[in-house]
Amino acid sequence: MPYGTDEPTGGIGRRIAELRAVRGYSLRQLGQRSHVSASMLSMIEKGDRNAGEEIVAAVARALDVGVSHLRGQPYREQMQQDRIDRMMEPLGSALDNWDLTPDPAAPPPRPVDELRAAVMHTVTMRAAADLGGLAETLPPLISEITHAIHLHDRPGRTREELHGLQAEAARGVWRVAYRVGEMHLARLALSRMAQVALESGDPRQVAVERWMRAQTSVESGRPGIDTGLRLVNQALRDLDDDGAPQTRAVLGALHLKGSILSSRRGDKEASDAWLDEARGLARGTGETSFYELTFGPTNVRLHAVAAAADQDKHGLALKHAAKVTIPEDYPPGRAGHFYIDLARAQVWTARHDEAFASLVKAREVAPQMTRHHPQVHETAAALRRAQARVPDPLRDFSLWCGV
Repeated sequence: MPYGTDEPTGGIGRRIAELRAVRGYSLRQLGQRSHVSASMLSMIEKGDRNAGEEIVAAVARALDVGVSHLRGQPYREQMQQDRIDRMMEPLGSALDNWDLTPDPAAPPPRPVDELRAAVMHTVTMRAAADLGGLAETLPPLISEITHAIHLHDRPGRTREELHGLQAEAARGVWRVAYRVGEMHLARLALSRMAQVALESGDPRQVAVERWMRAQTSVESGRPGIDTGLRLVNQALRDLDDDGAPQTRAVLGALHLKGSILSSRRGDKEASDAWLDEARGLARGTGETSFYELTFGPTNVRLHAVAAAADQDKHGLALKHAAKVTIPEDYPPGRAGHFYIDLARAQVWTARHDEAFASLVKAREVAPQMTRHHPQVHETAAALRRAQARVPDPLRDFSLWCGV
């Protein structure tokens, strides 16, 4: 892939080089510690090779930093522009304090049906990847649900439903924190969700929490990927297939997660097997949006694109992408993720104009997610390096997302 500019563009490669120098490691030494070849590391540092998720996780572990550190997250300036930074403390406080007795001076909570509607509104914001809206809405809503649980202190369906709403609210905090790289807060949200999912009377909530924990485990490198696969398999063992569409959708989502984790492990055969299982389930469910997992034939195709890109098989990713048609009413966050994966495959097959068009499309459908997504930063940086003169639209896009 030809590069024509010496303009600094940041990116994972530069941060690896900087940390390697701080640690005093040669390329060979870092390669031995991370089980990545020195030649591969050299190409990544120079920007001549894509740093796949498995490699990033392995190198981060070898350098004794988090994956989010190598990605440059959290992106503070972008968080400030999206009004997210000032909400990190209220989000953390809401989770820290959600087992406390309510303040006697606090107004009474709304009825359960109104709380349900408020939580469903946050689910809509999650699907739209409205991180700023979620960050502002969730702290007072979590406090209100906690207050309602204290009032409904007897076992029963109402208390179970309130715990289910509490689990969904914690999931919203996870979504914000994970997307902006605040991993300590993301893990706190998961621990809170795990506690109340068991009290919700809904075994699918427990499975969804394990799906999310499997996603988060990737931050710990290869051992984390292995843990993620164990979580997926445990969720599949524990969730009885009762034939309900909601259950089938959760089972399908777990199979898709298994496919992505296997691809990041470098196990194409296992990844394909997970995808085949998901494909079979999708034929029975059709397009669904239960638990905001957006499972169905379209999402299976999108995961085939992502899995191939994770394996550095970018030509295959483009072949899969050619079969994708995004429905008009598809959740913006999931559609945006597809265009981000597509741009990654296009930039590493030297389709630079197409890659930039895909990034712009991702920004159109899910602007906040696109601004904070680490793969967008890496793809934009690669596009800048590939230009003898950086075009104004690409320069403006880069400034917008902080590259």
